[in-house]
Amino acid sequence: MFRVMLVEDDAKLAALVVEYLSEYEFTIDVVSRGDAALSYFQQTNPDIVVLDLMLPGMDGMVVCRQLRAISPVPILILTAREDAFDEVSGLEQGADDYVNKPVQPRILLARLRALLRRVKEAPVSETDDLVFGAFRLCRSDRTVSWRDQEVDLNSAEFKLLLVLAEAAGKVLSRNDILIQMRGIEFDGLDRSIDNKISRLRRKFDDAQADKIKTVWGEGYLFSPSAWD
Repeated sequence: MFRVMLVEDDAKLAALVVEYLSEYEFTIDVVSRGDAALSYFQQTNPDIVVLDLMLPGMDGMVVCRQLRAISPVPILILTAREDAFDEVSGLEQGADDYVNKPVQPRILLARLRALLRRVKEAPVSETDDLVFGAFRLCRSDRTVSWRDQEVDLNSAEFKLLLVLAEAAGKVLSRNDILIQMRGIEFDGLDRSIDNKISRLRRKFDDAQADKIKTVWGEGYLFSPSAWD
């Protein structure tokens, strides 16, 4: 059984989600206020969080940021907000997926299972650190340092860098990266990965694209030998 924390103030919708997911391998705890989510999360330690954005007490974006600061738990935002800015903002605050209401229950179930499967299948390492020359990435506290200086990254930049570094020496297509980061496929138009790569290069003085290489027609490659 998996434990879900559903942060949702719409009692009717929450009841429908609970009824449907309870028929599968989920136990669901409902929290109706944003300002109660963090303390409840710490008490129950759920396997995954389904989070509305428009909540009484505290906005869901703030809740997402607070949860991500203390845990790598998968977070799925489920909201009536349809602005693309909100989706980008939610993902950059640390959410793993973003779904608009209304959503078919079987689609929500599939998204939850996909997120939990990614966590289950994540490679287990003897250390939380990935080290390449003067580069160090620590999974447990989500920090990155280079040449003994901590680098300030937002959640989306950290997640992208982690995906690249875990596949050091291997070319990853935009489709590979988006599936690992967000569980969605590349539509041929999304430039968010390219924009984040550009920001990462600036933060690591990689103007020549030696550290994070572009392999034309294929994708990106984290070069393990270039981080001196």
